[in-house]
Amino acid sequence: MPETRTSLIGSRALLFQADCPFDLVHQQRFWALAEEAAGWPGVREAVPGMTNLTLLLDRVPTNIDRLSADLAKLWESGVRKEVDGRLLEIEIAYGGTGGPHLADVAELTGQSIDEVVRLHTAPEYTVYAVGSHAGYCYLGGLDPRLETPRRKVPLTRLPGGSLSVAGLQTGVSASTGPSGWNTIGSADVAFFDPARRPAALLGPGDRIRFKPVEVVA
Repeated sequence: MPETRTSLIGSRALLFQADCPFDLVHQQRFWALAEEAAGWPGVREAVPGMTNLTLLLDRVPTNIDRLSADLAKLWESGVRKEVDGRLLEIEIAYGGTGGPHLADVAELTGQSIDEVVRLHTAPEYTVYAVGSHAGYCYLGGLDPRLETPRRKVPLTRLPGGSLSVAGLQTGVSASTGPSGWNTIGSADVAFFDPARRPAALLGPGDRIRFKPVEVVA
């Protein structure tokens, strides 16, 4: 059974983590935890992350041991929440000024540029969690042949809509900001709009397919 641990974040948030594989089955267990814990007394919000769950609390907790035990018991039950989310197709321009590291990824993985694009657009990705910055989707499903290390020198300003890969992760930035990932393309999509309800375009269980509309070596 994977080891679990609970720790405080500040004074009114609790982080529950499990040493488990990064896959859909285990992520569905965190979705189930979030759904159940959201209804517990004193819990203002339950936010699933990548192989973790954060509980935002109404007040400083005096019952951390009980909360920890309840979360661990629920995790050990193996209950999962399956989500039949909606599918979003995103058009991507690979390479060029919007994807300056496409050739680097090809070299790091031993693939041709065309093969990198083919491998990247083949899967149907699942949104495991939303976080990092508002609206950003952590996706599961990247082909292991595209696994790459983070860049040694991060970019200080990556435009919103940039498509990047690092490790076994890929995603499109929801807003402008720094990044240490390898940027291979760009998209015209607004993942977060404060005037929209809900403001985040996608949630856990939704799916993404990337469609190449241009490849510039």
